Amino acid sequence: MKALTASDRESGIAGLALQERPYPHAAENDVIVRVHAAGFTTGELKWPGTWTDRAGHDRTPTIPGHEVAGVVVELGYGTTGLTLGQRVFGIADWTRDGSLAEYVAVETRNLAPLPADIDFVTAASLPISGLTALQGLFVHGNLAPGQTVLVTGAAGGVGSVVCQLAREAGAFVIGAGREQHKARILEAGADRFLNLEDPSGEDDEVDLLFDVLDGPICARLAERIRPGGMLVSIAMPPYVSRADIEVRFFVVETDRQQLTDLITRARSGRLRTFIGDVIPLGQAAAAFAKGSATPGKIVVKVAAD
Repeated sequence: MKALTASDRESGIAGLALQERPYPHAAENDVIVRVHAAGFTTGELKWPGTWTDRAGHDRTPTIPGHEVAGVVVELGYGTTGLTLGQRVFGIADWTRDGSLAEYVAVETRNLAPLPADIDFVTAASLPISGLTALQGLFVHGNLAPGQTVLVTGAAGGVGSVVCQLAREAGAFVIGAGREQHKARILEAGADRFLNLEDPSGEDDEVDLLFDVLDGPICARLAERIRPGGMLVSIAMPPYVSRADIEVRFFVVETDRQQLTDLITRARSGRLRTFIGDVIPLGQAAAAFAKGSATPGKIVVKVAAD
């Protein structure tokens, strides 16, 4: 099969190439998915799990990409809950070859059924951004109606979903980003836009800061959190010197019920993903180099619907 491979950790993006790779093996409780569309996170070439298996052993060359939408074409031994020919979407395992390939082996617990009226590109844009937003707001952030939420990177994949979910939950949402992304942030559901390039506008107190950027911006905005409020971060464990707020860093986890909840919202029009470029597998290496410079989620179209 064709797959985007990363040769070694030191080469990074320069080591990405489209190559022929062996067809994956379906272990117990696995399915093989024929990939129709896939998503990736630009920073994943720096993640330890990209280069090692669960035991910490090297597994280079590796196939990146974790968001997947496609069709089940093979069942591993003892696999239940999914059937051959079923449309599915979800997250490929963090420490195994990923979804930027024609086929991928995935544990069934990491996948959810994909309704026929949701296309594969939309489904592939949703798992990581959607689960991260949902878990950050409600599992870790304990968001309640009437609170004020400040979201950094609100034009991005995660931030745009955070804006929508928080507003639907009854929160007042401040979306922070660059001036050129103002229209996108307001379209995503923010009640107010905050220009991160103009700190003079940062005068609102907030109950929850949902941060995807870390660094000086996070530290600066954390001063706006009310005593007793919360900072939730996915960038890295943040360093904030305030004893009167709670700080939580988390890594997204796969949850089939939450995936089903997200796709139900998408079907009803209550949740929208902002898709940027849709590219073929052969251009995926160049897409990594773009990083987060392009607003919207980059989706790789692997197979025709």
